[in-house]
Amino acid sequence: MARSDRNDSRADIVSRSDDKWREQLTPEQYRVCRQQGTEPPFTGALYHCKEKGEYHCSCCNQPLFSSEAKYDSGSGWPSYWQPLSDDAVTTEYDTSHGMVRVEVKCARCQAHLGHVFPDGPKPTGMRYCINSVALSFVPPEQ
Repeated sequence: MARSDRNDSRADIVSRSDDKWREQLTPEQYRVCRQQGTEPPFTGALYHCKEKGEYHCSCCNQPLFSSEAKYDSGSGWPSYWQPLSDDAVTTEYDTSHGMVRVEVKCARCQAHLGHVFPDGPKPTGMRYCINSVALSFVPPEQ
């Protein structure tokens, strides 16, 4: 995925046709981010990542989470107790699969990221349970 195609201003909404998303994303990224899929637990490339940096949306490069808010929830997916900013993500109720959950989406491109649960650590008590494939890791600039 070419970074030159990404827009780095949070204020700009990214909207692409289904065909353009398919061209830009891997089949797994497309399935998870554009079709509300879920990667199998404990399989994501970023699950064990403990490096300092930020986690961005793999679809539009929106900064989403900081390594400072990442913790091991034991759930099988990268987990964070808060997003990087109030405008980084949006949430909405998800009643698929016979459950009531709160879906987390990228505020810029509406990519499905995962779900948020009220069983996380202090200070927020929230667990943002996010698919690795929906994220790209960006280390701090040297």
